[in-house]
Parts: sequence; structure tokens; C-alpha cells
Amino acid sequence: MKLQGSLAALTAVAVMLPALALAHGPTRQKVDVTAELAAEPAEVWAVVGDFQDMGWHPAVHATTGEGGNTLDATRLLTLGAADGPTIAEELYKYDAGKMTYSYRITEVAVEVLPVTNYSAHLTVKPRAGGGSVVEWRGAFYRGYPNNDPPPELNDEAAIKAVTAVYEAGLSALVDRFGAP
Repeated sequence: MKLQGSLAALTAVAVMLPALALAHGPTRQKVDVTAELAAEPAEVWAVVGDFQDMGWHPAVHATTGEGGNTLDATRLLTLGAADGPTIAEELYKYDAGKMTYSYRITEVAVEVLPVTNYSAHLTVKPRAGGGSVVEWRGAFYRGYPNNDPPPELNDEAAIKAVTAVYEAGLSALVDRFGAP
């Protein structure tokens, strides 16, 4: 009798597994992009290390904010033009000695960046042989939190958009500082 109950329970689990997999929903996506620069880390950090100034990124028209580089500092990125869309962000980790900071998006329209629950880390490190390496990595969920997202809000769209943001910023740094 005990064996039959165990078999029934196993059968019920086996039948439910496919349904549980379909009900899973989105998974956290990650993007990690690096660039090698000819300039020394301190020179690069002097440009990218101020959370309140993202003027080095070509998509950012203006940055305003409060709190400098202290924890919970905020910034508002205006994209494209003075009346362009905005992204609100908050600093949650900052270490000038290690040349790294971490921030999260607190508000963005999915039409601007098709992500939710986004956090990122920007780090400048010395490069073997001279120069520096800038690493920009982020983790996020797609812009549509339920199953069956529209194409513009699915995982692929989110990864593509975040990768494009990182590549544009790092490309601008390569243009500014040169490649090794």
C-alpha cells in the first residue's frame, strides 16, 4: 500500500512538471561588455567615476542628480535631446579606491529600455601591459514580466538593448582614450 501511494505521488509530480515549467515566467538576464583602453585606469576613472556625470556616453544629453557619489545618490539621465526620454537611477555601491560603482534603475519606460529590475556595475581595472580595461555588466528582467511577451519586450530585445547601451558607451571611451 505504501509503495502504491509513493508511485501515485511520483506520477502526479511527473504529470505536473511540464505545467510548472510553462508557468515559470522570465529569468534574470545578464550582459557583460568590456573595452581595453590605452589610457591608465586613473585617467579613465576621472571621466567615468563620477556618478553624477554621464556626459561621456553619447546617448546621454544631460545628467542631473543629488548626492554625488554617496550611497543612495540619484541621477536622472535625459537621452537624446533636452526633451528626450529619461532614466532615473540610484547608486548603491561606490568604491573609488577599487574604481567601481553599482547602481540600479528606479524608473524607466519599457519603450525606452525594455527591462525591469535592472542593476549594473561599472569597473575600471589596470590592463596587463599598460592601459586599462573597463567592464560594464548588468542584470535585469525583460520588459514584459508575464509569459508570452511581445517581441519588443522579450528577453532577446532586453539583451540587445542593454548590450547596445554598453557598447555605445565603451566605444565612446575607446574613441576618447584610444585602444592599446
